[in-house]
This record gives sequence, structure tokens and C-alpha cells, in this order.
Amino acid sequence: MSTRRRRVTGLGTLNRKGLIMRITVVGTGYVGLVTGVCLADTGNHVVGVDVDAEKVERLGRGECTIFEPGLSDLLQSNLAAGRFRMTTDLKAAVEHAEVIFIAIGTPPREDGSADLSMIEAAVQDIARAVNKKTILAMKSTVPVGTGDRVESLMTPLTKHPVIVVSNPEFLKEGTAVDDFQRPDRVVIGSEDPEAAEIMKELYQPFVRNQHPVLIIHRSAAELVKYAANCYLSTRISFINQIANLCVPLGVDIDEVKVGMAYDNRIGFHFLYPGIGYGGSCFPKDVQALCHVAKSFGAEVDLLSAVHEVNERQKRLLVEKIKYHFKGDLAGRTLALWGIAFKPRTDDIREAPALIVIAGLLEAGVTVRAHDPKALPNLRRLFGDRIGYFDDAYKAAAGADGLVICTEWNEFRSPDFQHLRESLRGPVIFDGRNLYTIQQMRRLGFTYYSVGRPSVRPE
Repeated sequence: MSTRRRRVTGLGTLNRKGLIMRITVVGTGYVGLVTGVCLADTGNHVVGVDVDAEKVERLGRGECTIFEPGLSDLLQSNLAAGRFRMTTDLKAAVEHAEVIFIAIGTPPREDGSADLSMIEAAVQDIARAVNKKTILAMKSTVPVGTGDRVESLMTPLTKHPVIVVSNPEFLKEGTAVDDFQRPDRVVIGSEDPEAAEIMKELYQPFVRNQHPVLIIHRSAAELVKYAANCYLSTRISFINQIANLCVPLGVDIDEVKVGMAYDNRIGFHFLYPGIGYGGSCFPKDVQALCHVAKSFGAEVDLLSAVHEVNERQKRLLVEKIKYHFKGDLAGRTLALWGIAFKPRTDDIREAPALIVIAGLLEAGVTVRAHDPKALPNLRRLFGDRIGYFDDAYKAAAGADGLVICTEWNEFRSPDFQHLRESLRGPVIFDGRNLYTIQQMRRLGFTYYSVGRPSVRPE
């Protein structure tokens, strides 16, 4: 391989396309850790920075702090190869880098706005440590105008130019590694052609599938992530409202959905009825964009409704459970399968299952929970108020019914005979429509799902 390098004006000696770059990722949660190890895996020298010393120590010895398929192997292989390392020393990490990625959380405030305080503190510390012209790439989901705000904070604190670009992430938990390595598109927001070209080169190993690297204005890039997540959230709330309408009309939502989705303008993506969306992105991003719109005097009534519909949808299963037991829930026991907000992750942030559990506990129900990955996170939240079971059938043993909140693959084709024998009452409250009406009727279960007729044994 050639080791020829080119001089990029003002940025020092940077590498030609395909050669290594020195990168720092500030924040090693889902986005930061995936970004860091994937960039290291293409040969770059990457330093991950975090304020949590325990997390840094664990990651530094190859112990993945989150469950994400494929991530642990990438972490360990790149640590072993010397391409990825962890530190709490922000100054040293900044001095190492040609490109610094910000992947710090932006949790919602009480009014729904994005809390940028951690980012603002970090970029000021970065500015004090910068020792050369540097690119600062914003991976965090931030409101329009954040790039301008970051520049205004950093400029008085550094003698070296820092070019702030927006580089929103589009990772889905459960498939984040594959999403990064094979993106639908890469979005880079920058008015600086030089910085945009360097960022484009950095992503070249990941877009050999001919998918585009889009260079757009920074403010547009800041809005892209919010707009994309709000659109997907809207599809979910829309199909859930149609599903809820199907029940009094005596219509099966599955038939309606299929009739809609084969229209090429619509499609099947995010058109699956259930008990609502959760996670670290959709809920907060919908609220954040509503707040941004309000602060600029714009009306986004649709997005406010999307959020309200979703919050109501999370309570749907509890209402069905109360209906089945005629309001007599005190002293009953229910098994609950699936805690994570979606399969293939241990993330329980804003998970509908949490609302279901809280509603059942309030009604006096004993909850016996099972999830393939999320039980440790659930235990930290509910302590000894519920039971935790590594085995799905043990969770169901002796329960008055089964509640399903997450569509893990292992729940799709259970041993129904074993399940019937385990449950005290053969009733299933399915928040993800995993089973067919015909199947449940044939197997003799009482069955409640979303937007479909309930089933009772004859």
C-alpha cells in the first residue's frame, strides 16, 4: 500500500483516501461506541473518551457495556490490534485527533427541549485542549443552530480553528453495527468544502454499495435526524390509531395493513401495530422538534398528536387486562415476556413494558418478568417489586396469564403446549401481534392483540 500523503491547507498532514486517520470519539454510549470501533475496524487510530472511569476500564479490557449484536467482537479485535483504546483524559485525546466526534447524550428537559448542557461543557474543554486545526463532527442529535452555538463557545477559548460539521447518525439499536458499516446514506453538514471532503473520505470504506454521501448545509443536517425520526414515529402512531379503530368496527388490522402497504407509495416499514414506540430516540426527538417549532413560532400539531397517541398506546394492554378480569386484578399473577423497547437490545429507555408493569403493580398484580437481555436494567429500576426469570416458561409457571411487550424471535414460536401447562389460565395479551387469530383459536387460548378481534375458546 502506498504511504504517500497530501498536505491539506491548515489541517496539517492528513491521509489520502483509504489511509489511517487519527480520530477521537467523545462519549461511548450506543452511538459513540459503535462509531469508534467501526472506524477503527477500517484501520483508523481511534480513542474513545468517557467521564465514567468504570466504563472506560471495562471497555478497555474488552468488556462491552451494552448489548448490541456484533459489537463485542469488534471491540475486542480492535483493542487487540491497537487501533482502539479508551481513556478519561480528554486533553490527550483531543491532542491525538484530526477529527473529533461528539456522541454525548441530549436527554429531554421537562419542557421537551433537548438538554445540551453536557455537550456545551465538553466542547469548551475540547477548545482549551485543541493544539491544531481540527474538525469537530457532531454525532449527537441536536437542534438546528447547535453548530453555531458550539462555534461561539469554542472560538474565544482556542488559538486554533475548529471546523464544526454536522454528521447525524441513523443507527437502529439491534442492527447498529450493520447500519454503520452499510449505511443507506451518510449525511455531512458543512459549509467548509475542505472539511466536508475529509469527512467524505473517512466514510468511503462504508459506501462501496454505491449509497450516497450527501453534503448539505449544516443547519439542514441538524434537522434531518429529527425529521426522519418524527416521520417514522408518525407512521407508528398512525397505524396504531387505525388499529384501535378496527376494534369497534369489527375489522382485522392485518388485512387493512396489507391492503395499504402493497401501495408502492406506502410500503410495510414501520407499519406494524402494537403498544407504541420507545427507546432513546423517537420519544425525545418528537418532543424536541415540537419544542424547536414552538420556539420559532411554527405549528407542528401533527407531531404533538403523534406523541400523545403513543403515550396512550402504551397503556392499551393494561386496559385489555382489566377488561378481561373485569377489573379484579388485585392478588393476580401475570407473566410478562419482553422488557426492552425492541428486540436485539438491552435498552429499556421509554419502553412500553415499563408502563405496563407500573400499571399492573398499581392494580395489585404480581409481575413475573422475562427478557433475553434486559433483566439487569429492569432490576435496577424496579428492585424487588417484581420477579425476574431467565427462563420464559418458569416466568409463566402458575401465572393467571401471559403479557407480551417485545417481539423477540424466541417468543414467535414457543412450545404452546408447555405454555398452556405452565399458565394457570390460558390467556395471552399480545402487544406485538406475534400470533395469528386462527392459531390461537385452534390452540384453545383466550387471546387479545392490537387491532384484531379477541379470541375466546368455544
